[in-house]
Amino acid sequence: MIMGSDTKVGKISRRDALAGAGAGALGLAAMAAAPAGAQAAQAAEYPELPVMKDGVYPTKSLRQESIRVSAIQTVTQSVDVKNLKATMKENLGHVLRMIDLGQNMPEEWGSTRRWGAKQDLLCFHEFPLQGFQPWNRKEMNQVAIDLPGPESEAIGERAKRYGCYITFGCYSRDKDWPGHVFNMSVIVGPSGEIIAKQPKFKNGMAMEAFGAPIGLMSTTIYDVLDRYVEMYGWDAVIPVARTDIGNITMTSGGGVLLDQILAMKGCEIAVLSVTGAINRARAEATARSLSMYTVGVTNSISFGNPGWAETAGAREAGTVICGPSGVLAATVSHHEDIATATIPMAEYRRTRRTPEIPIEMYLPVLMQYQPKYKKNAFLEYLPEDYLDSGQFFYKRLGWK
Repeated sequence: MIMGSDTKVGKISRRDALAGAGAGALGLAAMAAAPAGAQAAQAAEYPELPVMKDGVYPTKSLRQESIRVSAIQTVTQSVDVKNLKATMKENLGHVLRMIDLGQNMPEEWGSTRRWGAKQDLLCFHEFPLQGFQPWNRKEMNQVAIDLPGPESEAIGERAKRYGCYITFGCYSRDKDWPGHVFNMSVIVGPSGEIIAKQPKFKNGMAMEAFGAPIGLMSTTIYDVLDRYVEMYGWDAVIPVARTDIGNITMTSGGGVLLDQILAMKGCEIAVLSVTGAINRARAEATARSLSMYTVGVTNSISFGNPGWAETAGAREAGTVICGPSGVLAATVSHHEDIATATIPMAEYRRTRRTPEIPIEMYLPVLMQYQPKYKKNAFLEYLPEDYLDSGQFFYKRLGWK
């Protein structure tokens, strides 16, 4: 699994990984309260990460001064497990058509006519290929795709054709994680190949969102944190893909604190993808407060899905592109639409007001806080369905 950053950092041993993942809250709080020299000694126990230092962070050279970004608000059409090949092909075909429209070049026109400017980055929502249903684990493993696989290769062919980057979310499987299905964010580059696979950081519990005792079943980094760090290192936990159009992270979950960490690691474009929800307010607030560019992309109104209403989180125009000064572009309805904006990336790098975070004030609180849902749940057990998942998470609650 490749995790979004080409920056070379020191290797992490199993001992360091597990020590870092399982360090006691009080011990780390003491580290935060210790004199600077003691903090430096403690920090030496952890691998060096590509974190902003003196206002500078790792980047790749830009291929051009400004880039064009399009956020593509499409339907969420659930595949039919009983007719998987045909329905997946239909969904993939629609994604490819929307890529052509995003590049202003419908396929039937050929390669000589275009409505508007070439786009450098096209962003889709969380589940444009598979949609979403309360599948059980066996069905989720059927629905999940391989990366690389036929679907990512078809999208990669479009990226190569147009010389652009494309981001999309999907359910994926991995031979190193038998039985698991990842909620994966994928970035495909102009070479046509996958340049980053960024798993969801943490699921929001459905029991909190809907008042029902159910839990999601897709594996996130937090659900397998210790093994994940052991396999890929700490840089892969909150990754940033450093490309020639900017530093990009795509995520379908998270919040204010995560966005701050992304900024500290030098993220310049955060693609905040969701399905069945709206993240427009978060996209704008993050862009303004952290001097970043954000793409908050969601699904359009979607017809004919069994089990949920046509609006399903798309009750208003929800897709938006924001910058440090606010909204740059937005969809105008809850139907399929494309929002497009220009980002002056070279100028932004020269003038960016990087976030200043007084970490010494915050670290004691962060290290002593106990999360409601404890890490490593799916290292203990893989639930069979959503009810089983909800009961399992409830039994493991960190709050009594």
